[in-house]
Amino acid sequence: MLRYYLELALHSLRRSSMLTALMVLAVALGIGACMTTLTVYHVLSGDPIPHKSARLFDIELDAADKAGWQPGQEPTFQLTRFDAEALLRAGHARRQVMMSGARVPVQPESAAIKPFYAPARLTSADFFPMFEAPFLHGGGWDAAADAAKSRVVVISKSLNDKVFGGVDSVGRDITIRRQAMRVVGVMNDWRPVPHYYDLTLGNYAKAEDVFIPFSTAMDMKIGSSGNRDCWGSSGGAGPGDLSAPCSWVQYWVELNSAADAPAFKAYLTRYSEDQQRAGRFERPPNVRLRNVTDWLVHREVLPADVGLQVWLAFGFLLVCLVNTVGLLLAKCLRRSTEIGVRRALGASRGAIFAQFVVEAGMLGAAGGVLGLGLAWLGLWLVRHSPAEYAPLAQMDWPMLALTLVLALVASVLAGVLPAWHAARVAPARYLKTL
Repeated sequence: MLRYYLELALHSLRRSSMLTALMVLAVALGIGACMTTLTVYHVLSGDPIPHKSARLFDIELDAADKAGWQPGQEPTFQLTRFDAEALLRAGHARRQVMMSGARVPVQPESAAIKPFYAPARLTSADFFPMFEAPFLHGGGWDAAADAAKSRVVVISKSLNDKVFGGVDSVGRDITIRRQAMRVVGVMNDWRPVPHYYDLTLGNYAKAEDVFIPFSTAMDMKIGSSGNRDCWGSSGGAGPGDLSAPCSWVQYWVELNSAADAPAFKAYLTRYSEDQQRAGRFERPPNVRLRNVTDWLVHREVLPADVGLQVWLAFGFLLVCLVNTVGLLLAKCLRRSTEIGVRRALGASRGAIFAQFVVEAGMLGAAGGVLGLGLAWLGLWLVRHSPAEYAPLAQMDWPMLALTLVLALVASVLAGVLPAWHAARVAPARYLKTL
């Protein structure tokens, strides 16, 4: 029976080719606009590490002075170097990472490659297992390398391709800031979206090309990049010194389970109380412990205009569907005599309803295919925009499937009212006109 309905629908659509084209175009425009904005929203709002995001926590302590302080306000969202190193030594979490962004000069051995600056991450050993960075060759360093301030480095695949021609460079030296650093690992292509572990360099920044032990970077006097908040008197200390009253270090922990978060927060509160008694913290204990998703919401990572665009696109789809309903109703009225004959020959109301719903479904399938092309065009335009997230606007297989499903569902819903109207046609009234 479905094959019969499909043949009837195809015959009807061919008979009114101009009207069919208008309806397909209306569905395609709505679907194209919706899926362009929905794909961008899907890419930008996804959980970057879904299987463990509930166990990864960003740590915030309030080490600032009392100037401008108000009860209940948010603490500084980064730690001082002193507090980060103290928490790292204590090791109360399953894994813990202190880190900051930087840019470092790289001097390739080959004279054919000019020296250049590369984005770097100054971090501790747990960074790689905590954030599950993929490796092409070798691996990360261990805690002993942190303690020894070892001259070791992990580099990205792109940097390895540029400097070493893509061969396995583990064990070879790379010159950074005029010092030889031994390569212990080459990371595979990796770009967490969003760049959640350090939002100070951009919500959708690329992953770094160079990873250096934090302790080694401090020993080499490598400066950091990103946000830095200082207060009070430094007493002659530089902003990166251990005693500097500056927050500039991101600190993350991985707990065994999300249920361990209250106990760890209590530990951080006790630490803050100890620092207050020691005279370092002037403000009352003010601790924040946010998992990945809460952290992204708190920092308002998703651009506000993206959500608005999704709503506007669905509104446009609704307008397109209303127009499609109107065109289908007009077509149904023109076919009232045909419907009356079918009813007189024994077709049930359910059969007439099914026939028109199948016809709407065929319109949706055609509109979905065309809408998919329009969505690809829309995403291509997004990728050529100046937005930070522009290169990420790529449609994956789930979104492709959703495009076709949305087109079918929308068109079938649009066809329900015309199909219901067709099923209620009284055959006797139109048989008189024959």
